[in-house]
Formats: sequence, structure tokens, C-alpha cells
Amino acid sequence: MFRLFVALRPPPVMRNVLVIRNAGLDRARWQTDDQLHLTLRFIGEIDRHRANDVVAALGSVHHPALALKLDGLGCFDKAGHIDSLWVGVTPHDEVRSLHNAVDRALARVGIAPDRRAFLPHITIARFPRRAAPMAPLPPDLIAPPQVEGRFDSFCLYESDLGATGSAYTVIERYPLT
Repeated sequence: MFRLFVALRPPPVMRNVLVIRNAGLDRARWQTDDQLHLTLRFIGEIDRHRANDVVAALGSVHHPALALKLDGLGCFDKAGHIDSLWVGVTPHDEVRSLHNAVDRALARVGIAPDRRAFLPHITIARFPRRAAPMAPLPPDLIAPPQVEGRFDSFCLYESDLGATGSAYTVIERYPLT
């Protein structure tokens, strides 16, 4: 079985800014450079046959390259406890358009559309289950610099869960033109 997702890999200029910010929050498990990505679609666990279908289906996605800017900081919570800290990107419409194109391609090979709302973001830290409520964020985390980067491709990744976090391997890279 393969645990797959589709994502954009931030360009070096963005990753450098995001990795440098990794300080100042107790119990945070900061994402490494290799872990930084903007998820377009989580697929989940599928067998080799379906994985091959996914690889082929994503090859049919045609979309212009994206120029995105880091914009804002947010967090997701589970049952009132902080789960992850993220940095948003703008403009949303361009990323949402690519997300929708990926969803349509996956639907053609029987992968049901994701029913969750799509919010373009890059996770920068994760927290242990039942982490204490967070103290106010350090001021330099509240307003990340609005660095802009160009995204010329998207990738199909395999995710391997580990005790210290997930390891991601690019299965296939697809150009954005």
C-alpha cells in the first residue's frame, strides 16, 4: 500500500524563510526543509494498481505556473488543542484552480473528491496530541514576510509515517506551463 498526496514544493526562497522561523514555541515539532509543502490533495492509502492510475491521471492536468506569496499565520486545532501551525499563501483563486483540476483528474480514476474545505497553506510546525493551549505567538511569527515564489510544477508524494515525523518521497513531478 502507498500513502499518497499531491502537493506543491515551495521554491528555495520560501523554504529558507520558513525554516529560519523555527523557534520560540514550546513543544513544537518544526517541519524540516524536506517536509515543507502545500498540499493540493491528500489521497490516502491505495494499492499499486490504483497508484499507477493516479500517476497517469495527474499527467492530464494542464495548468499555468503559479506566482504565490506567503501571507499570514494560522493554526488548526483538534478538540480545542493546537494541532499544527501554518503559513498561508495568496492568491487563493489560482491555487484553488489547480486543486480543482487535480480533483477532477483523480475523480476520473475513481478517487472521490475531498469534502473538506480547501485552504492553501504550508504547515511549519506540528504539536503533540493534547498539547497545552498555546501562549501568545512571538511577534516575528505573527506576520511572516510576504516572500513571493514561482511554482513551475506539482508533485505526487509518498508519505512514510515515522516516530519523529513523516518522510516524503516524490513519486512523480508534473510541469505547470
